[in-house]
Amino acid sequence: MNIEKARQRYIPMSETMLYILLSLREERHGYGIMQHVKELTAGRIVLGAGTIYQSIGKLDSDGLILAVREDERKKIYAITPLGVQVLGEEAARIREVSRHLEVLL
Repeated sequence: MNIEKARQRYIPMSETMLYILLSLREERHGYGIMQHVKELTAGRIVLGAGTIYQSIGKLDSDGLILAVREDERKKIYAITPLGVQVLGEEAARIREVSRHLEVLL
């Protein structure tokens, strides 16, 4: 997928997708992603198996993440350069929204 299509499909990004991409800055398998997201959000977001594997499938088929190896029948994933770019653009969008909200607070 090219960057324009990725922008159209993923920005704005759901929290699920954002935290999966954020978690995959280090290689992880599905359950490891679930645990990392739970830890990052202090338990606010708990991803179920159906959600995580459906999201991983979508991100993988769109080229934002990649299965890099298999370890004891677990696929290990990592974020791709396209995923890093989309995540960075989403972070910039969120920073802009945050700056605008500061006026209200």
